[in-house]
Amino acid sequence: MTYYFSKTIEGPFDQAVARTREALSKEGFGVISEIDVSKTLKNKIGVDFRPYLILGACNPALAHEALKLEDKVGTMLPCNVVVQDAGGGRTEVAAIDPAASMQAIDNSALKEKAAEVGAKLRAALALL
Repeated sequence: MTYYFSKTIEGPFDQAVARTREALSKEGFGVISEIDVSKTLKNKIGVDFRPYLILGACNPALAHEALKLEDKVGTMLPCNVVVQDAGGGRTEVAAIDPAASMQAIDNSALKEKAAEVGAKLRAALALL
């Protein structure tokens, strides 16, 4: 089982980030955290790295349902979505497969909820 879904799209990085935010929003996700990996690596260790952004995506209703099923599932939230420069005017967008990450938890209802979240993340990627 792979641990992520991905799609490579044509266009500049900044445009891909905006398109990703819009697609996530259409599937009920908000971006509640953002990590600019390239900026962090430059500031902390002086390394130049390609544009690479981690968006912490959360669907509040589904997160609430998951938290009711398993109170420690918050250790695995939010769903990370990576937007990275793939070179040649292309950008890759990858999202975690929640069903893969939830394999560590023995709770069948939670696994069903993770599959639902995964379907919404795949739908968001399809919108790109």
